[in-house]
This record gives sequence, C-alpha cells and structure tokens, in this order.
Amino acid sequence: MLKMADVTTSDVLYDLGCGDGRIVVAAAMERGAHAVGVDMDPRRIAEANKLAEMVDVGDRVQFIQDDLLTVDFSDATVVTLYLLPSLNVKLKARILTELQPGTRIIAHAFNMGRWQPDAKRAMGGVYLYKWVVPAPLQGTWEWLSDNGKVYRVTLDQTFQMLSGTAWIDDEQVELLEAKILGTRVRLVIQASVTEEPQVFMSCYQEGVLLPAIDSKQVSAGIRISD
Repeated sequence: MLKMADVTTSDVLYDLGCGDGRIVVAAAMERGAHAVGVDMDPRRIAEANKLAEMVDVGDRVQFIQDDLLTVDFSDATVVTLYLLPSLNVKLKARILTELQPGTRIIAHAFNMGRWQPDAKRAMGGVYLYKWVVPAPLQGTWEWLSDNGKVYRVTLDQTFQMLSGTAWIDDEQVELLEAKILGTRVRLVIQASVTEEPQVFMSCYQEGVLLPAIDSKQVSAGIRISD
C-alpha cells in the first residue's frame, strides 16, 4: 500500500481503521513519513502504541481512538483504508470535499462504489485500489494561448471524469480530450480537421490552472463561471 501511494518523507499518512498500527509504523520506518492511525477500539490503539514504542518511531506516529466517520483527517496527503465497502462509500464525500486535490487514497480489497479508481493492483488474491483526489474543475475556464488566441472550455465533472465544450475566440471548436489526475490537467483542443490539435498541460493550484513548462498556455486559466 505504501509503495502504491508512493509515500515519502513529506507525506502525512492517515490509516483509518489502523488495527495494530503496522501500516502506520511501516510508513514512519520505511518511508520517513509522519503517520496517524485511527481506530475505535481502545485495545487496538494500545497494541499500536506498544508496537511504535518497540521500534522507536514514537516521534513520527500518533494513534487516535475516534470514530472513523467523524475524525478530522483534513491534513492528510495519503489515506489508507482496509474497511468494509459501506464505510468506504460513507467516507467518500468527506474525502472529496475535505482533502486537498492530489491526495492519494489506497484501499485494500474494497472500492468506492461509483467513484472508479485511478489504478488497481493485484496482491495476494485481492486488489489494492488507488484514487487521487481530483481538483474541482466544474465550470468555464479561460486562458491565452501562445498563438495570441483566447481559449475557453466549459467542463462537466463527475469525480475524475471530464467532458465539455471548447471555444477559440468565441468560435466553438472540438474538445478532443479532457483528463485530470489530482491537480494535473490535460486538455486537447482542435480548431478544425485541417489543423493540428493543441495540447494544454496545466496544474490546478489555489483555484487557477497554472501552465506547465513548455505549455502552449501562456496565462493562468481562470474560472469565469461555475
């Protein structure tokens, strides 16, 4: 799970339903991350604290006895889950609204209902599922291209799935592709069948779409309507 999430020293990992704390301890020992385990069972929390003390990672881990559905985990950059499908689905709304875009979610064995994973991997007869919290892109965006023209897209969003319509200088054109992974956005727009498609790569940050290096987009993409 840690490998699939690509956990690093800069991450804050929350393991919801941490049990004996082994994932939390491994995140601290193997990846140098700050890790927090949450469980409702005080006996499991005691076991987890004992394990952390045994391997001397107490300064990088914390265990909390709390309700998984209400505990504050908004500072997480990685969340790991080994919960029943019903709990995963109940957590989904909080994950999408309270966590920052780009946060990685790894679930063991069970998925998130209609929210399809960005990746899955077989492990020991079960699947691990990975989601990356998508930036909120619903609405109309506008930016300036390196050809001096104003590009505009209206995007409809369901989880990480995007569709929509594009314009160049107020003339409707073809939106060939709209993809998002966390904060990274790729839009492919074609003015006509005789012209090469234009590829725009950007990164969502603080409510705007910042152009990637060497992108044809020369100004930040601004949301002009919801």
